[in-house]
Amino acid sequence: MLKRATLLLMICTLSLTAVQAQPTRPTPYMASIASGRAMMRTGPGQNYPGIWLYVRRDLPIQVIEVYREWRKIRDPDGQVGWMLVSLLSDQRTAIVRGEGLADMRDSPDEASATRFRAEPNVVGRVSRCGSGWCWFAVGNRAGYIRVDRLWGVDANEVVR
Repeated sequence: MLKRATLLLMICTLSLTAVQAQPTRPTPYMASIASGRAMMRTGPGQNYPGIWLYVRRDLPIQVIEVYREWRKIRDPDGQVGWMLVSLLSDQRTAIVRGEGLADMRDSPDEASATRFRAEPNVVGRVSRCGSGWCWFAVGNRAGYIRVDRLWGVDANEVVR
């Protein structure tokens, strides 16, 4: 009897962990890939063929549909497919887009000093977004970057 109770508790805990990885909320919303290896599939199940293997942790994605423990996602290049919720994170990230280097500044102001410059396709974590700027952290380097240089944050979105 004790073994059954322990097994039931373990199953409930594992189920809650998967649900906590990505709570159900209105779509679309932004998230990121949590795993260093994440398979995108043609449908919401492991029996569907894999179409893309992501090996880039923290890559921003947009969740556009929810079906049980599966999320239909769009990646920064527009590829759409399904991924297990346990492979995703609520951690907000973004990827630098556009031509040339993107300035990362001391404060959210064009007149402030440039701390670093980020190349297109650099992925970083975003926070404190508002008024067209986000705090963008790439490893141990960080600064404010214009939202129009990022994919992963809407132009008028506020991120805390």
